[in-house]
Amino acid sequence: MLNVDIETCIGCKICERVCPFAAIIVEPETKKAKVLEGCTLCGACVGACPVNALSIERKAVSEEEIALYKNVFIWGEWEKKEEKKVIKNVALELLGKGRELAEKLGESLAVVLLGNDVGHLVPELFHHGADKVYLCEHELLENYSTDGYTNVIASVIASEKPSIVLYGATPNGRDLAPRIAGRLALGLTADCTGLDINESRQLVQTRPAFGGNIMASILSPYTRPQMSSVRPNVFPKPEADVSKTGVTEEVEVTLKPVSIRTKIIEEIVSHEEGINIEEAKILVSAGRGVGSKDNLQYIEELAEAVNGTISGSRPLVDLGWLPHLQQVGQSGKTVAPTLYMALGISGAVQHLVGMTSSDTIVAINKDKEAPIFEVADFGIVGDIFEIIPEFVKIIKEERAKKTN
Repeated sequence: MLNVDIETCIGCKICERVCPFAAIIVEPETKKAKVLEGCTLCGACVGACPVNALSIERKAVSEEEIALYKNVFIWGEWEKKEEKKVIKNVALELLGKGRELAEKLGESLAVVLLGNDVGHLVPELFHHGADKVYLCEHELLENYSTDGYTNVIASVIASEKPSIVLYGATPNGRDLAPRIAGRLALGLTADCTGLDINESRQLVQTRPAFGGNIMASILSPYTRPQMSSVRPNVFPKPEADVSKTGVTEEVEVTLKPVSIRTKIIEEIVSHEEGINIEEAKILVSAGRGVGSKDNLQYIEELAEAVNGTISGSRPLVDLGWLPHLQQVGQSGKTVAPTLYMALGISGAVQHLVGMTSSDTIVAINKDKEAPIFEVADFGIVGDIFEIIPEFVKIIKEERAKKTN
């Protein structure tokens, strides 16, 4: 329940202005806040109160109440590319996994889409599996803000009661998901690499733990919804079905500038060309087995021959041989290229969680017991400095034949 500390309340009416459900008022007679029946415990007023006169007392959800929570929700994150708003790939990837979870539960799949003038993005969400889109448009949602997006999504969750909510583990997703979890007193499992439904209809959330040395399966049995964030490229993006449609529900958003404590003063777009290994189709990845920084020339030659992009494991980044932007693994990027070539990489769990979604994995390592061979489609036991030149030679010969 929402509690009001009458002695602390100053009757400023900020809570009244930020409540998306008009469920709290300041009584003219007493000049104190009063909670009405429409309160959904979304917490927008608690975060906005300047004197901390409001608090929420939450209890574990009973089995009867848990049964009222249904459907899988996904945060439909978008980004600007060349001044155009486009759905981020991770949101589409989550639609594929969300569809699988929803079918196991016999429930529907919905997307919560926030922004300003983002209605044109709705059809793409339907084409990739959404049954319903909650369209939340407001001028104050033009740019991402922790307060604005938390207030709106928390209010949608509080009113619609989904059983599962999924977020992309992007910079904004990693900011937003824990804020909503804190606001609604929910559990949250971050950076999941696996999601499934068990026999008790609970979400089994799998993620690396203890430095990546084990894979932990986590449940949230006492609160709803169950919430998880997932890194980009962990799940495959489903094929688009342009014939699929769904239901769009326009959500009335009542945001006030006073409820958003951060303002964007200036936006500076960097035009520096960087290496984006998350979108690369072919990755040639080096590990500690390369021996020295000078030996990276072999990796570069092979990458050039196959029109690939260079990446590496954490040891190379720690040594300063590669920048962090090119690191694959738990503390780096999660990738899913068409071809992943692992050269001199032993295959520690921390690295494997970042690349096992690759379509085809080719591994070369001196150690025939190296864990990388357990996930590789093709494995070669041998010296990378003897094998790579032969690879490059064969590729050049084959290209020459095709040219002639």
